[in-house]
Amino acid sequence: MGGMIRDGPDHTGMWIPSDGDAVAIFGGKNVWIDHCSLSNCDDGLIDAIHGSTAITISNNHMTHHDKVMLLGHSDSYTEDKNMQVTIAFNHFGEGLVQRMPRCRHGYFHVVNNDYTHWEMYAIGGSASPTIYSQGNRFLAPDTRFNKEVTKHEDAPESQWRDWNWRSEGDMLLNGAYFRQSGAGAPSTYARASSLSARPSSLVGSITTTAGALSCRRGGHC
Repeated sequence: MGGMIRDGPDHTGMWIPSDGDAVAIFGGKNVWIDHCSLSNCDDGLIDAIHGSTAITISNNHMTHHDKVMLLGHSDSYTEDKNMQVTIAFNHFGEGLVQRMPRCRHGYFHVVNNDYTHWEMYAIGGSASPTIYSQGNRFLAPDTRFNKEVTKHEDAPESQWRDWNWRSEGDMLLNGAYFRQSGAGAPSTYARASSLSARPSSLVGSITTTAGALSCRRGGHC
């Protein structure tokens, strides 16, 4: 069911059932999405649009969904050029198809996540986002034509080869490969860097507790 939903500091709007994101951020800043278990929504699991920034998405367990995460409203919405998002310590599990995340404009640090399933691709983007992938573990599906981690959306190679996408210290398994692009000036990736990456060999242990915690009052989670 839809209804009036507040999705930003100064924005409340009517959402219909087809807008059914698990988490929707509209013009939000300083947002932390941590230790959630997300799956099977009507639309995306996490959407951040309309100038949202300073977002951390960490320690979540995501399964059984098509379009997992959208960061950036549209290619023409240039206010998202200042978007900065950290995606860390998440487990992207079974039944996921694409958009882990799908980025527009902005600066994105994808660090120490465990990708054990995808059907189309893991990380995609359009409108020249800066994507810094560090210390992740990418396990490609067995299907021959879905080994690529990345997808450069809605642009010919003559354009996307200038987008700054870098893989550093990632573990690429079962034929997975990350298509890098751009000149990669250090100052550009500095804006997309938010924490020091741990070795990708530790990702399994780092993400062991990803997802909703089992907590009781007066006890440890």
